[in-house]
Parts: sequence; structure tokens; C-alpha cells
Amino acid sequence: MSKIANWGDPPPRVRQHLIDRMRDRAISLSDLNQLRLWMDSQPDVPEQDWFKDFGSFKICGRGPYPKTFLLRGQPATGEAL
Repeated sequence: MSKIANWGDPPPRVRQHLIDRMRDRAISLSDLNQLRLWMDSQPDVPEQDWFKDFGSFKICGRGPYPKTFLLRGQPATGEAL
């Protein structure tokens, strides 16, 4: 297990992809605040694929890095956190 990376740590292209998906998926500021609080808690994440379901969206990652956002109802792979 490792800790989730800080928002600024992923490579620039990954960070831009996350920003683009946030916009595409119309994730609200309230939802993003939930995400921020969760990331600020520095949760442990597995080295393999994982996802965290926030109800209205999911964030998916691999190891310490978030990789993309999914909408409610979209299937996610990996370990549920």
C-alpha cells in the first residue's frame, strides 16, 4: 500500500486529463470538495487499480496516482476503497 499522491504530483499530462474529465463529467464544486477532503486525509491506496465511489462520481487510479473520473453508473475496475 502507498499513500495517494498530492493533487500536484501526477505528471502534467495525467493532471490535465483529470481536469478535462472533471469538466466533461460536470463534477460539482461540492463533489470536488468531498474529493479534496478525502485526498487531504492521505488515504492508503493499493499499487494496482483502485477506485473510490463518491456517489455522484468515481475517481479511479493506479498506485498513488488518480487516473480518471467516471460518472455514477459507469463500471469501475480494481479494488473499491
